[in-house]
Amino acid sequence: DMNEEINAINQSLPTTPAGNGFGGDAGGKALAIRMWIRSVLRKIIQYKAQHQHVLEEAATTLKLTLPQDIVIKNVLPFLELPLFTFEVGD
Repeated sequence: DMNEEINAINQSLPTTPAGNGFGGDAGGKALAIRMWIRSVLRKIIQYKAQHQHVLEEAATTLKLTLPQDIVIKNVLPFLELPLFTFEVGD
């Protein structure tokens, strides 16, 4: 999925006009890159949510099989994702 995104931008940029940078004309390349970045960030957010769901399922299974203090002290901190969030504006 991400390889397709990379290939898409690599295919479209060579034929996209650059613009002149004057008078607010950022050009098609800048717009294409902005749209591509937004698309990639949306996918990252989606993947992060899917990953969190899988981790929650794993944590639930571990809570049922391991003693609670082991899960809380050793397993859950290891499974947590960093708190960095991506914001995507339209």
